[in-house]
Amino acid sequence: MKKCVFAGTFDPFTVGHEDTVNKSLAIFDEVVVALAENRQKQCMFSVEAREEMIRAVFADCKRVRVVRWNGVIVELLRREQTPFYVRGIRNTVDFEYENADFYASRDLDDAMIPIYLPAEQRHLHISSTLVKNCIAFDKPYRAYVPQAVYEYIQKRGVLCLHDR
Repeated sequence: MKKCVFAGTFDPFTVGHEDTVNKSLAIFDEVVVALAENRQKQCMFSVEAREEMIRAVFADCKRVRVVRWNGVIVELLRREQTPFYVRGIRNTVDFEYENADFYASRDLDDAMIPIYLPAEQRHLHISSTLVKNCIAFDKPYRAYVPQAVYEYIQKRGVLCLHDR
């Protein structure tokens, strides 16, 4: 069985993230979506809320597994027994960041194989930051997140925000 890891803070999970997972499912038997801790980011949503949102998006897909991770990705790849690390790429800035991260990770484990999946043109402008700004300024964001994420946020409102 071939599996890959797709990691991020997913604060919140967007239609671009969903598209990357769906593309990964066309290649791999299982996709491990890892909620990774990034100590440089201040998250709007708690890790519990983000996990619930992602699980809701893929509730009917047994080939997607959601895990929490607070270590380096190469350790998660070892634990999951896969070298395949999927990254969604929107632009050259994403590519440069991911490539630098790849070389740093390669120093820790040379077995890692990154898979860069380009974003669809209609998703190039979508980011978690855009969604958070829309929420903060009470602007429409429905088109930027999967239906299950939108419903989760609408139902829970500020209750799912982290430390607010």
